Amino acid sequence: MATRVLLHVGTPKTGTSYLQDVLFRNRRTLASAGILYPADRFDAHFLAALDLMRLPWGGLEAEAVGAWDALAEKVRKHHGTAIISHEILATASRAQAGRALKSLGHGDGTEVHVVLSVRDLVRQIPAEWQENVKHRQALSYGNFLDQIRKPERDTRIATWFWGVQELPDILNRWGHDLPPERIHLVTVPPRGGPKNLLWKRFSVAFGLDGLDLDLEAERANPSLGAPETALVRRINRAANRELNPGDYRPLVRELLAHQTLSARTGSPRLALPPDVHPWVSEVTSSWIAEIERRGYDVVGDLHDLVGAPPVTQYADPDNPSEKQVSAAALDAIKALLLESARLRHNEERLEHELLETQKALERAYLRPTYRWREKLVRRLQSGSYGRGLLKAYRRVRGRSSRAA
Repeated sequence: MATRVLLHVGTPKTGTSYLQDVLFRNRRTLASAGILYPADRFDAHFLAALDLMRLPWGGLEAEAVGAWDALAEKVRKHHGTAIISHEILATASRAQAGRALKSLGHGDGTEVHVVLSVRDLVRQIPAEWQENVKHRQALSYGNFLDQIRKPERDTRIATWFWGVQELPDILNRWGHDLPPERIHLVTVPPRGGPKNLLWKRFSVAFGLDGLDLDLEAERANPSLGAPETALVRRINRAANRELNPGDYRPLVRELLAHQTLSARTGSPRLALPPDVHPWVSEVTSSWIAEIERRGYDVVGDLHDLVGAPPVTQYADPDNPSEKQVSAAALDAIKALLLESARLRHNEERLEHELLETQKALERAYLRPTYRWREKLVRRLQSGSYGRGLLKAYRRVRGRSSRAA
């Protein structure tokens, strides 16, 4: 059984994609130090989280069945430290969190720690709305802000947002049965600080200091500017009814949003509207006071949660500059044209290869030896003795197909 488990449960948009990419690509180095990152594919912990919480996710929940138990079993069999990380775990219920902790050995001698990476609401609120847009939603920014500020929190949008963002509640659900010294908060530094400061904080929280890890990211979740997000939202409104969810992710989320529009760094950035800042400041102050009272381990500075002051020039994504949206749309059209050309060339190449293969098969079939072998195989298959000879022949040849 693992002696120590570090369970990273979120929150979203706090460098989690980068952290998980580094952990996944450095599994061998971690293993040589006695640290297990149990994943045979980069999204293994995501599937486990879906399974634990029985979350519907565009059909992936069917693929996720049994993933959490399989992950927990790998952890229990490991002798040393194990790390698990996915940000959607933040929304687990108290019962689901309890099941997860128990399955990892809590109460049976394993020292389980919960790690929560946190970022100020000034950045989290626009980032969460943008993530909604990149997941096919057409909800306006203003509507989103209204829903999350309603005291009732009775909409799907508000329920999800506060499920993964309300820090005291997340810590109640995941940490109710753990001593405060086993709960660690990693704060995301403000913009403009040292580039590797967040990684240094993660490294301290996970005990990775001194390990020679490859820190070059291959996976990321880049952000969009205000006009680019407005464009994707318009695409959602126009195409959602006809565009299959299975096609949306590679074409809109990946090709357009992540690979194309995120490169337009000169656009106005998404920001919190200035008139929402007082409400955010009030919520944040109450969170900081509560976390300080509970005595959790904070890696970084808890006052990083205060966030930046209001922007002086606010770009409203619900009323964007049409010139900027048009420029983004041209880049999007160009990307789709290039992708269409690439797919067309691939189709032509595959058609040519298929035609050549058909010709080769026809030539082989015309050979007398082919027809003789075909007759022999049919004759042998008609009797049990012949089938036994064929089975022995295929075993010697190392073939499992039914072809001679």
